[in-house]
Amino acid sequence: MSNDIPTLLKHSRNKIVQLRIRDNKTIRGVLLDFDLFLNLTLDDAEDISDIKVVKLGKILLRGNNIIAISLPEE
Repeated sequence: MSNDIPTLLKHSRNKIVQLRIRDNKTIRGVLLDFDLFLNLTLDDAEDISDIKVVKLGKILLRGNNIIAISLPEE
């Protein structure tokens, strides 16, 4: 698999990804789509930062708020 980010994200569509965002929150959800600015659309998203999981549903995350992305293992 190539190391460029769009290729990695393309192979991760419809799979669960985990994101660390700027406000020290961790979001997990199914990657639906993305663009060149790394704006991501997630379905069944959840905020898993605290002990209590908060369901968010379908969300759009702006790429400039994302610190790290954990992709599924193949």
